[in-house]
Amino acid sequence: MARAIHVFRSPDRFIAGTVGQPGDRTFYLQAIHETRVISVMLEKQQVQILADRIGALLEEVHRRFGTPLPAELSRVEDLSPLLMPVDAEFRVGTMGLGWDSESEAVVVELLAITEGEFDESVVLDDTEEGPDAVRVFLSTGAAREFAARSSRVISAGREPCPLCGDPLDSTGHICVRTNGYRREATFGPSLEFIDPDLFNDPNLLDEDDPDDPPGPDVGDEPGR
Repeated sequence: MARAIHVFRSPDRFIAGTVGQPGDRTFYLQAIHETRVISVMLEKQQVQILADRIGALLEEVHRRFGTPLPAELSRVEDLSPLLMPVDAEFRVGTMGLGWDSESEAVVVELLAITEGEFDESVVLDDTEEGPDAVRVFLSTGAAREFAARSSRVISAGREPCPLCGDPLDSTGHICVRTNGYRREATFGPSLEFIDPDLFNDPNLLDEDDPDDPPGPDVGDEPGR
């Protein structure tokens, strides 16, 4: 069966949101255009990585091509929740990020998690082989808004422990720093840049997030 690629060239909304209470939140990205709605499930770390990379991409595009950028947002305009009910099309495994110079748009692609490996050349490609995908084109202003809202959604969770960085529970917290051991969390590659020369700062490739366990893994609960 050919893969399904859901394309949104001018979405009315493209947002990150959650379902559930702090400490038990499930993260989603949702694209909406008129009556068409597509939602995908992903980890909190993936939302943070995507927001960070979009900001870096905008700055690099401005530096390299002189593309005018909107000012940093002092407030987020769209604070409305996800459109309910949320019916996830798939769980995100790999993400792609690119720049379409013709339309001057940021292109975000979200690919379904797969059991085995696949040729990463299918990212932002219309080939019939590969994981199902959602592809969204965002103006620079919409991209900036998405990143700002995403950061706000992430920070709305539980407060981090000042010692270990793990989220604090209302029922108590066992701090790993109190016994001299700090968990080293790892996070596998989840974001591919279409232009391999667009970023040459090795710091941009650091995807470790000590706030959450590694993911995504089939069978794990969605990000907190």
